[in-house]
Amino acid sequence: MRMSFGLTFRAAKGRWTVNLSRQCSHGSIGLFVPPSPPVDPKKVKELQRFITLSKRLLVMTGAGISTESGIPDYRSEKVGLYARTDRRPIQHGDFVRSAPIRQRYWARNFVGWPQFSSHQPNPAHWALSNWEKLGKLYWLVTQNVDALHIKAGSQRLTELHGSMHRVLCLDCGEQTLRVALQERLEVLNPTWSAEAQGLAPDGDVFLTEEQVQSFQVPSCARCGGPLKPDVVFFGDTVNTDKVDFVHKRVREADSLLVVGSSLQVYSGYRFILTAREKKLPIAILNIGPTRSDDFACLKLDFRCGELLPLIDPY
Repeated sequence: MRMSFGLTFRAAKGRWTVNLSRQCSHGSIGLFVPPSPPVDPKKVKELQRFITLSKRLLVMTGAGISTESGIPDYRSEKVGLYARTDRRPIQHGDFVRSAPIRQRYWARNFVGWPQFSSHQPNPAHWALSNWEKLGKLYWLVTQNVDALHIKAGSQRLTELHGSMHRVLCLDCGEQTLRVALQERLEVLNPTWSAEAQGLAPDGDVFLTEEQVQSFQVPSCARCGGPLKPDVVFFGDTVNTDKVDFVHKRVREADSLLVVGSSLQVYSGYRFILTAREKKLPIAILNIGPTRSDDFACLKLDFRCGELLPLIDPY
């Protein structure tokens, strides 16, 4: 399955502009959501009962909650990155060791950032934020790096894999905002332009090697070290303090709801194992099978943004 996107980034009269094709700008909201059946009223009642009985509910979200905001994921059947292309995400070790790989990454991210950072929460994000405000949601753990939960107002939140909206120096650890780096990149590349031929998860796009070769990448303004998005790349590990913190939140909870995750990555799956060890009831809302279906007392295969707003958190 091939998808084409007209995402163009170029300098014009001293300012950077982004042009999106009609297909990309108006049709992408449902483009990366796999097929699913209409919401079943019987299943709504089953989830409603699960939520009503929960007094200290922990929710874990994955990429499947954000596909309805137009952000592609990796594993969804037919529409995820792995199904659409033979491309694979960048590896932590490659990024750290190779300046050319960092150059390629930042060129692609530079083009993808305006679109990625403009994505907005969908009804599922807003529903979870509302549950928190009403005292139903005890803690929210997201595997996503898109900051959509923060945009929706969630505060009792752990971003397990970090956030694309922050940048980290690999040498001194200085944290800066991604939007500030975009401004520095624009200054360093005043005449550079590129047209991407596809969108990938986490603000990435597809560029040719020829397009990347002339792209200039800044160093840390504080120490001159290499810069990396403040996220956990594939092949890296989550900070142990953060892992311990989430394990504690799971042990304090009385139920766990998974939203939009296949749980294939161990960094999230391990908390399901902790919940099972504690004998917590587990419900899973995800289109397609997950690694933990056998542990769940309730499995739902519907769109997150269609089902969650139907639940009364009281």
